[in-house]
Amino acid sequence: MVRSLWSAATGMHAQQTNLDTIANNLSNVNTTGYKTEVAEFKTLLYQNLQTKTTTANGANKPIGSQVGLGVRQSSINAIFRQGSLLEASSSSAYALEGSGFFEVQTETGEKMYTRNGNFIWATDKVNGADALTLTTSDGLPVLSSTGQKITIPVNRADGTKVAASRIEITADGTVGYPDATGNVKSLGMTIGVHQFQNPSGLHKNDNSLYSVTDASGRAMNESTTNGLLKSRVVQGYLEGSNVQVADEMVNMIVAQRAYEMNSKVIQTTDSMMETANNLRR
Repeated sequence: MVRSLWSAATGMHAQQTNLDTIANNLSNVNTTGYKTEVAEFKTLLYQNLQTKTTTANGANKPIGSQVGLGVRQSSINAIFRQGSLLEASSSSAYALEGSGFFEVQTETGEKMYTRNGNFIWATDKVNGADALTLTTSDGLPVLSSTGQKITIPVNRADGTKVAASRIEITADGTVGYPDATGNVKSLGMTIGVHQFQNPSGLHKNDNSLYSVTDASGRAMNESTTNGLLKSRVVQGYLEGSNVQVADEMVNMIVAQRAYEMNSKVIQTTDSMMETANNLRR
């Protein structure tokens, strides 16, 4: 009977992790670019009570007797399903349609990746001259397809100044600005978009950032890697979370019921052991 106590305890622990994952999904239902996560589990070792060759009396037996010892967490996987595109009031908001990720650079120089395109054009200085640099809302520079910061000088050759609200990004990520006649001209820069063979293997960091791991594979630059179905950059929109609230509520009920059933197993086992202990009375 002690097996049932430990098996039920592992089940309660597993369902607590499951509920923690569901709670995290629901808490990020409005987080831009968030990808829903699913807790995966696997069985623990099985204990052999009898082999399949013979019974306790030595007779041939085609099927053995094994009893499981519970469950444990296997992994928590992110589901990289496309989120809905939500209209944004900012002209520097960019959504991705497809499998790509924006590339940003952290304070330590490490390159990370995100689906959160809620960017801003921050004021900057380049060789003493005023400039605008595309950054995340936390100030991390967004990198171009060549791995450089996307920086635009404020003062133009014709004497006018660049207005951040007039900077346009095409569907392939090309940065442009309208000329005197209103026609958008390329500035020779493209927002870097990268893909991964296994995005579920990316390491999740805070602020909706992901970092490369051996499981995810290297980052594949869409502008230089052949054979990739390129993503589409949509200006003026943000990718919403792909969390389905109704599904998460159902999963929460299932996790709660499973937790209750495992706790009932512990109570039943305790009652059976109490009955066994009272046999001599």
